[in-house]
Amino acid sequence: MVVPEVQQVYFDFDRALIRPADAKILDANADYLRNNADTMLLIEGHADERGTAEYNLALGERRARAARDYLVTQGIAADRISLVSFGEERPECSEHTEACWARNRRAQFLIKQK
Repeated sequence: MVVPEVQQVYFDFDRALIRPADAKILDANADYLRNNADTMLLIEGHADERGTAEYNLALGERRARAARDYLVTQGIAADRISLVSFGEERPECSEHTEACWARNRRAQFLIKQK
């Protein structure tokens, strides 16, 4: 389930590094998770359409792991977090522009009760 308090983060082209502005979003996500200890988190990694399907699946996985690793450093237990990569298969935007591709390079967060 998507909850408004837990926001997705975005990545630069061909990168899986957490940017400073996105670190602040992850800090807020960690606060939500600390205050809702009865929840589990699924992190979905996504990529834009450029690159092969296999490469984008691996990139989505690296992005999901980067988000998970950041949350773990903020005190969230790793066993509360699951990962999945969709690569380029579930775009948020389907136009062939940089602005659209930037929206597709993301880690998305879904919450469920334990």
